[in-house]
Amino acid sequence: MEIELDDFSQSRRTEEVSEPTATAPTIVTTLDAVGWYWAWGAATLLTIVSICLFFTPRILLLLSSADQRNELTSLESFLCLHGSIWLFALAVGLVLNVPSASPADLLVPRNLAPRHPLLIPVTTASCVSAFVAYNTSSIGSLATLVPIFAAIIGVWGAWAAIFGDSASVSKKTGADKHTSAFIFGNKSAASSQKKEWLKQRKTAQ
Repeated sequence: MEIELDDFSQSRRTEEVSEPTATAPTIVTTLDAVGWYWAWGAATLLTIVSICLFFTPRILLLLSSADQRNELTSLESFLCLHGSIWLFALAVGLVLNVPSASPADLLVPRNLAPRHPLLIPVTTASCVSAFVAYNTSSIGSLATLVPIFAAIIGVWGAWAAIFGDSASVSKKTGADKHTSAFIFGNKSAASSQKKEWLKQRKTAQ
């Protein structure tokens, strides 16, 4: 009498493979109601002060001057203008950093590596500040120093926002997606590299 024995090891392997792998629970970052209201309230107040300093800087004379002056000095006007720009940038930064309800999600898709949250506001404010200070000639050497430092921050930030993202590099060819072969026929461009990669792939097959 022969008795056949089933191989249970194979069935166990199939059961182990068929078992769904446990995925780590996704953690959603949220902000409490108090912090949410604080962020938007502070951003609103900073925006109001920024608008007042930008359009009506002479209000400082009414609030602080005892000798009833009618005009601000060139330095006071310069500081009011640039102070309003940076206050507005700070207000935008507060809004962009509200977790789970941030307009920054519209600028950077969730599947990409996150940028620094203040990159866009500070870069924009630096470029505007550099442009305005460069065209102000009544403040002496400040008209040279402020544009230089603001332009360094602004240009560097613009480069980081446009070219500093690792997702702009093709995973297949390693080429920069910002490059183009249009007009000059750049062989290092992403489109040229992709065509060459497809040609090599067809040849290998």
